[in-house]
Amino acid sequence: MSERSDIDGRPVKRARLDDATDTAALTSTDPATTSTELPKAPIASAPAAVDTDIEKEVRAGITKYVCPDNLGFKGVLKQRYTDFLVNEVGLDGKVLHLRVVGVENKSGGKKEIDEQNGEKAEAKQEETNEVNIGEAVEAAQKDVETKVEENGKTEETANGHEVSKSEKKEDQQPSAEDLATLHSIFGESTTSQIISLVQAIRRKEDKKAKDFKAVIAPPITDKEIRTEAHKSLRRIFPNLLESSMEEDQSIRIKAVPPRERKGKNKGRGGERSDNRGQGPDRRRGQLGWEELGGEFLHFTLYKENKDTMEVVGFLGSKLTTGAKAFSFAGTKDKRACTVQRVCVKRQTAERMNGFNQTLFNAAIGDFSYEKRDLRLGDLVGNEFTITLRDCQFQGDDGLEFGQRMRLADDIVSKAIVDFSERGFINYYGLQRFGSFAASTDTVGLKMLQGDLKGAVEDLLAYTDSALAASDGTGDASILVSQDDRSRAKALHIWKTTQKGGAALDILPRRCNAERNIIQHLSSRNSKSGRHDRLSDWQGALMCIPRNLRLMYVHAYQSLVWNVVAGKRWTTYGDKVVEGDLVLVNEHKGKEESAKSGPDQTIDQDGEIIINPEGADSALAADEQFERARHLSSKEAASGQYSIFDVVLPQPGFDVEYPKNDIGKFYKEFMGSERGGGLDPHNMRRSWREVSLSGGYRKFLARPLQPLDYSIKSYLKDEEQFVETDLDVLRKEGHGVTGGSHNRGARKEDKDGDVDMRASGDAQKKIAVVLKLQLGSSQYATMALRELMKAGGVKAYKSEYMGGR
Repeated sequence: MSERSDIDGRPVKRARLDDATDTAALTSTDPATTSTELPKAPIASAPAAVDTDIEKEVRAGITKYVCPDNLGFKGVLKQRYTDFLVNEVGLDGKVLHLRVVGVENKSGGKKEIDEQNGEKAEAKQEETNEVNIGEAVEAAQKDVETKVEENGKTEETANGHEVSKSEKKEDQQPSAEDLATLHSIFGESTTSQIISLVQAIRRKEDKKAKDFKAVIAPPITDKEIRTEAHKSLRRIFPNLLESSMEEDQSIRIKAVPPRERKGKNKGRGGERSDNRGQGPDRRRGQLGWEELGGEFLHFTLYKENKDTMEVVGFLGSKLTTGAKAFSFAGTKDKRACTVQRVCVKRQTAERMNGFNQTLFNAAIGDFSYEKRDLRLGDLVGNEFTITLRDCQFQGDDGLEFGQRMRLADDIVSKAIVDFSERGFINYYGLQRFGSFAASTDTVGLKMLQGDLKGAVEDLLAYTDSALAASDGTGDASILVSQDDRSRAKALHIWKTTQKGGAALDILPRRCNAERNIIQHLSSRNSKSGRHDRLSDWQGALMCIPRNLRLMYVHAYQSLVWNVVAGKRWTTYGDKVVEGDLVLVNEHKGKEESAKSGPDQTIDQDGEIIINPEGADSALAADEQFERARHLSSKEAASGQYSIFDVVLPQPGFDVEYPKNDIGKFYKEFMGSERGGGLDPHNMRRSWREVSLSGGYRKFLARPLQPLDYSIKSYLKDEEQFVETDLDVLRKEGHGVTGGSHNRGARKEDKDGDVDMRASGDAQKKIAVVLKLQLGSSQYATMALRELMKAGGVKAYKSEYMGGR
């Protein structure tokens, strides 16, 4: 998976690598000189100081190199977002590229997104025809219902007066039991609004859903109560209402579309069937999903300088389904040009292709219908094409430019040969640990320790420098972004006044965790009616989206893994030793037990044997769960296993630990002050969210394919050395209009980007262009660290965030 860089330093124009600032300890392989203790995390209220990249790496346990003696070099990463190209490598091993923006028409040709006016008009007419067919069907059915009513067929009478169907529906009230249920969930006021909405819908069944004002119920933090709310609305008002949860956990209740109100999709018990989108009602006059190839539409997403979720969220808003309707194999960097496969259920290629007209710096294409969706991890890895600008090489001082170019080639080629053969330590990158006052692993540690109050306080921490910057009294040398200033000011208001509304008015929308915590702590208890949640720490943490909540405890696991990986390299290097762990599924048939003796997976009655250590499973195929086993001394010396087969566990209750000195080190480090005083063999917790099962990660990694590189000279900073997929399509004459234009004079958006202008410096500069393929969940920044050595990678940032 590709990742977001989190290095805050200013790019250095010219810097030496062999000066006193280099840290010899970072390249030492002598166990006697290596400390297992790491610096403590900074105190939240301490003045902010912009840490060097090396200090950040040491704090995250990133300290060793596989080839420490190679010469290094420095370069600026992501000075332009086109300097970082990411293309998925599919399960078939092929690199994914955007080939066609458009869909196949019935004559077998391609319909590009910049069609001529006549073609657009034709497509629009086809869409209109489809709508007209639907209106004709509905009109015919309405005519039948009218004739039935004209024949005097009514459903009941009252006091000798015939009551029409519409009058009956309008006056129909929920039973006393149903009203009590609604009152208990939503309260009396919201229940009255819901009933008024239902009556309005019954009066005008043909009115569009958007013409009825939606009811917004107050936030419900209890997940079980929210689930009961959705179920009750569907049961009590079938085919009339639909509900969804907003970001603040309030519930939006609105009318369903007209065609779904008249019982056309009614299932047993009056509830709306879950088969929406199937059959002729949804695909009149078109091929069924099975005939198309499947109900899942896969397409290639190309994006520039955008998060994956940003584009997916936009598409979801256009479909009114939200982002939950989409799936993908992995998220991609924001400051980059990336290509990935995305999947959406029960949507046509024609409809999705229409959104290309409104996408900015993005495009979709290469549509195909499949029988299954995409899931996280459905990829081999990613191919990175990385441009490093303004490169400086160790020992290049005083050399002429031609000599510098030759030195650059020598250093890079040697680094790449060693990197390809020996790989790199598969560290978790800095972005895993966040950039705020309290690192994510510190928050996760406190959650594991049961110190939930401390975890909340860390999440709401801010630095004095950020607060000072918010009122204009800060140190001008520490540049703080506007969002970080607003965040500090809002959190200070909450800390000093406990006024949630005032704090939320200032807090940036992107501060998801902080916003949800303050909303919960300041909200009224629905049961007691009082503001008594100020100390409900677990409730506050539960309001954070689950994936974000888990990120904190996973960050602690990542810190432990990084520290242990450094210890493993210091202790054994690249030797496979007794007690090392390898994955069971990767090495079936190599085990000593597999070469002799009876089958240990089936008993005499043909039943699967369940191993308490988890080596076998009666519930699913082995491949669904990663299991590891220890190597015997004979296996370690056999030569059948390489260092690239060895895995290290992330601490948890369902993993094996190495049966050698590294297994002992887990207990030593996790039991230390920096490790939080935890026991690796006791990771179960009463709170299920932080009860970690653990996992395994390869100790060393190497590229999937041999690296390719080139050394470039340039004068202007905006000079482009590689072509994106959209550049290729434009060159081939496809006339693609998506994405950005005129790269040489592009003015990038204000979200952390700058206006690139031609450099007035006549001095030639050197750029290194690398192309490498890495496996999923391997960090490109860690690969670059091994290639470039200490402090080599300088991520470009136009706006500092040092005050977080």
